[in-house]
Amino acid sequence: MSTARDIMHVGGTCVQESETLEEAARRMSELGVGALPICGPDDRLHGIITDRDIVVKCLAKGKDPKSMTAGHLAQGKPVTIDTEADAGQVLRAMEEHRIRRLPVVDKHRLVGMISEADLARHLTDEQVGHFVEVICAAS
Repeated sequence: MSTARDIMHVGGTCVQESETLEEAARRMSELGVGALPICGPDDRLHGIITDRDIVVKCLAKGKDPKSMTAGHLAQGKPVTIDTEADAGQVLRAMEEHRIRRLPVVDKHRLVGMISEADLARHLTDEQVGHFVEVICAAS
């Protein structure tokens, strides 16, 4: 059975808590991603920011993305999974928390991310179909 390490895409460019949402959006555009992990000065994961977060929690509220930082949007402890977790644990974590992106950690350090696309590449059609059904039912 596949582990989180097998499923994830390696790495994960962090946006620092102190960086502005404008900088985060620019980095997302450059990388062609819709989300970035938020890391603190301790280089540990403090949250995840999505392009939707920037729109809904900043722009739609009339706030300035040039002055609002990623740290402003980091909310609580992010859901993560260990590199050795099996595919079933990965799916359960994502389904239980209704998340489409899951940071993978090794000894509390970010080593990769699992997205819906990663699931589609590594899991069976049945597993992916069930995941999509659960996530979409929550929307």
